[in-house]
Amino acid sequence: MQVKIYNSLTKKKEVLENREDGKPLKMYSCGVTVYDKCHIGHGRSLYIFDVICRYLRHRGFSIDFVRNITDIDDKIINRANELGKDWKEIVDENIKAYHKDLAALDVYCRPEDEPRATKYIDDIKEYVVKLIEKGFAYESSGDVYFSVRQFKDYGKLSGQSIEKMQEAVRIEKGDKKKDPLDFALWKKSKEGEPFWPSPWGEGRPGWHIECSVMSMKHLGCETLDIHAGGRDLIFPHHENEIAQSEALTGKPFAKHWIHHGLLTINGQKMSKSLGNFITIEDALKKYLNDDLKLFYLSSHYSSPIDYTGEKMKEASANRVKLQIFLQRIGDVTKRNKGCQLQKEDFVAKREREFEEAMDDDFNTPKALAALFNLVTDVNRFVDDHKGDISDCAGILLYAEEVARTILEKVFGLSIFTVGDLIGIEERDLLEKRLEARKNRDFKRSDELRDILKAKGIVVEDGKEGQTWRRG
Repeated sequence: MQVKIYNSLTKKKEVLENREDGKPLKMYSCGVTVYDKCHIGHGRSLYIFDVICRYLRHRGFSIDFVRNITDIDDKIINRANELGKDWKEIVDENIKAYHKDLAALDVYCRPEDEPRATKYIDDIKEYVVKLIEKGFAYESSGDVYFSVRQFKDYGKLSGQSIEKMQEAVRIEKGDKKKDPLDFALWKKSKEGEPFWPSPWGEGRPGWHIECSVMSMKHLGCETLDIHAGGRDLIFPHHENEIAQSEALTGKPFAKHWIHHGLLTINGQKMSKSLGNFITIEDALKKYLNDDLKLFYLSSHYSSPIDYTGEKMKEASANRVKLQIFLQRIGDVTKRNKGCQLQKEDFVAKREREFEEAMDDDFNTPKALAALFNLVTDVNRFVDDHKGDISDCAGILLYAEEVARTILEKVFGLSIFTVGDLIGIEERDLLEKRLEARKNRDFKRSDELRDILKAKGIVVEDGKEGQTWRRG
């Protein structure tokens, strides 16, 4: 079986291949610009690319993954001016908050895999000098611009022609570009703005050149295997990265481009002006991180996703269903310590379906469907063998191993057992209520619901059957 990825550059699915020299795949994702706290749209990007790396490692790939931090940018300077703070203070505050969000989401990244733009200023200046020498860039009164028309393949990622782009841009008053399509590689700093010395005077790097330099320098290659980011970055950011990088090296900048879809809130674009700006911190005050992750997994990474209360409720219910499932099979395997793992076709089938879904451009909705089909199959298996389930403990051990590999190793979920949420007495009451409803003893069912409510457990009956939550 092969892992296939939809390539935004070629507009088709392609087989991902290991490097011929046996070295790790090189993957780079555009990270956050630290002028504000991270919102749940950032959370999707941070988590979904973490899942992709986890799965590739699960499938036997070695991978070096880098996600940058943009710590000098117009947005940072503007925010510092708004708040009357030093720009470095804004950066430090938001990097601290960002790392807190990563920890809360349980998305792992080593500090050495998070290059910061300000640590690469000398490299950026070196790249800009070379682009000028090659005739792809020019200096204009302290600014340096990339000459778009000099790069013949400009527009190949976004699929836009130069003529079409020309219609959408114009030179602003005081602009020093030769062509309205040209973009800044180096910006002359205004009074009071941060700056670094350069051959063109005191200034700072443009946003696009930062990513080209950080990705190639930090990963030690001129052609990345995978470049990842949000769909909103295709133009102009990633288009400009391609132009300046390939103009410099004469080699393809990245073999595969993958882009995640954007997140909306109840069908609307997230915006502070609309009052629907939800930070990761705020979301995790209301929901567990596993709930948020299951919500992200419910949509294919390349598709848009809409954050609603109903979808989060569904994600929470799915998390509880998984907890109950792991508790149920865990009860049997714990009572039969020392039992040998026994492979079974119906479990292996769902494991294959999971890998087939993930091999096909990381199709997490189909992968989740395979997982929940496994839950259904195992529950039916347990129900069918109530009298002699101990004899089948090895099969349940296999099912538990497959489920935990999917949940913990690939999806990075910290699914804990229902026993961590409620005690034996409450679980017994829930099981008795299920039995009462099965026997159509609704009076007893209601009595048990009231007893559970008094213990702080709210029980609800719906299409999925009996569900519960802490009240």
